[in-house]
Amino acid sequence: MARAKKAVSHPIRIGIGGWNFPEWRDNFYPKGLRQADELAYASARLGSIEINGTFYRTQTPQTFRSWRDAVPEDFVFSVKAARGAAQRKDASEAAPAIERFLGSGLTELGPALGPILWQLPPGRRFDADALAAFLDLLPAERDGIALRHALEARHPSFSSDPALRLIEQRNVALVALDLDPQAPGTETGYPLTADFAYLRLQATRDEEPLGYAPEHLDAWAARLRALSRERPVYAYVISGAKHRAPAAAQELIHKLKA
Repeated sequence: MARAKKAVSHPIRIGIGGWNFPEWRDNFYPKGLRQADELAYASARLGSIEINGTFYRTQTPQTFRSWRDAVPEDFVFSVKAARGAAQRKDASEAAPAIERFLGSGLTELGPALGPILWQLPPGRRFDADALAAFLDLLPAERDGIALRHALEARHPSFSSDPALRLIEQRNVALVALDLDPQAPGTETGYPLTADFAYLRLQATRDEEPLGYAPEHLDAWAARLRALSRERPVYAYVISGAKHRAPAAAQELIHKLKA
C-alpha cells in the first residue's frame, strides 16, 4: 500500500513595518538598546520586515548593504516602492521614477530581498490600460536577482474579473488587507493572484496587549497556515495600534511554531 504524501508547507514570513518607531522602545526593545542595534534585535525575533523608508526617500547601495549585513542569513525584507514610482497614473511619468527606485541599490539585499510592495493611492480606480502599462514596467529580474511584486489596491473596482485577470497574468500578488478595528480578522476578499501571498494586518487595537484578541490571532494563524500549503506567505502587522505590532507578530510566530 502506497504511503500518503506528507503535506508540504511553504515558508511563512511574519513581521512588522519598519523598525525605528519610538513607541517600540517602551514595549519591544530593551531599555538602553542603541538605535543602531534595533534592526539586528528585531530581525532576530521576526521573519521579515517591510521597509518603509524607501517609500519616502531614495536610499543608497551602501544603506541596503548595511541592512543586509545587520540581519540573520535566513531573514527577508520586503521593500515598499518609492511613492513617486508607485503612485503616478501615467506610465510615461512612472517609468523614470521606477527605474530610479529599482536602480537605487535594493538588489544589494541579495537573498534578503523579498517582495516589492507597490502601494496605489486608496482612491485609485481600476483602469485596464493604465494598469497594464504600469505592470509592464515591473521587471521579473534585476542584476540577476528575481523580483516579486505585490500590489496594494484598495478601491473595490480592483475586485472585478478584468482587474484580477490582468494582475494574475503578471504573477503579481494583490495584497490582502485587514483594515477594520471593529471587525479584526476580516481581510479584503481578493483571491490569490500570484505564486506567493502578501497580507497587511492593520486592525490591531490598543486595548489588546497582543494587538489582536487571542481568538483573532488563532484565526490568523490558521489562515496563514492554510495559505502556506500552496505558496510562500508574507504577513506584516502594520499600522492600526502600531505600538502593538511587534507583540502581535511575535505571538503569531509562536502560534505557528506550536
